Amino acid sequence: MHDTNYTELIDNLIVAFKETFLMCGTSLGLAILLGVPIGLFIYVTGKGVFWQNRMLNGIGGFLVNVVRSTPFVILLVMLIPFTTLVVGTSIGPVAASVPLGIVSIAFYARLVESSLHEVDKGVIEAATALGATKFQLVKEVLLPEALPGLLRGLTVTAVSLVGYSAMAGIVGGGGVGDLAIRFGYYRYQTDIMIITVILLIVLVQLLQTFGDYLAKKSERK
Repeated sequence: MHDTNYTELIDNLIVAFKETFLMCGTSLGLAILLGVPIGLFIYVTGKGVFWQNRMLNGIGGFLVNVVRSTPFVILLVMLIPFTTLVVGTSIGPVAASVPLGIVSIAFYARLVESSLHEVDKGVIEAATALGATKFQLVKEVLLPEALPGLLRGLTVTAVSLVGYSAMAGIVGGGGVGDLAIRFGYYRYQTDIMIITVILLIVLVQLLQTFGDYLAKKSERK
């Protein structure tokens, strides 16, 4: 049992939050950059959609499902060689961002696909009747109409990443979750565990509130 030095704890929390924001921010950026086109690809190659292709749709869906069905802790360990190849190390928040990014891409891709399926088919048919090309349908109809759902999906992804980032401590990823485990659990400092958990709850609430606000603002009247 260790006595808590709260000055040291504050310093450690600042570093830990920076690491958590780095991991989650990088992963969320990758989710937007790659998750949106992958989710869009799975949607437009689906049954009854304008680029229907059963084989391509099956391959895309299978790859996304493989990542999503693999427990994150196992994926962390499996990707260590790939992570080392990409960033030159397997420890630290930058290294942890690699498996986190892969998980977030697959996770968000499915949410993107789901949001696109919720777009009113009548709007798509009306745009098609007016002579819109397939690319115009994607750019000017599908994505704008699905925007509230896309933002809500991004919020869910961000919240999930906060939880996943806590597991990244297993490979030396750092972050707030890692601080809670190292100090609160291994050193039996319950107060640190409680403080970090409360801060994580506050962070998740802020993310959820901000995401809901953006989604509500984006809804078309």
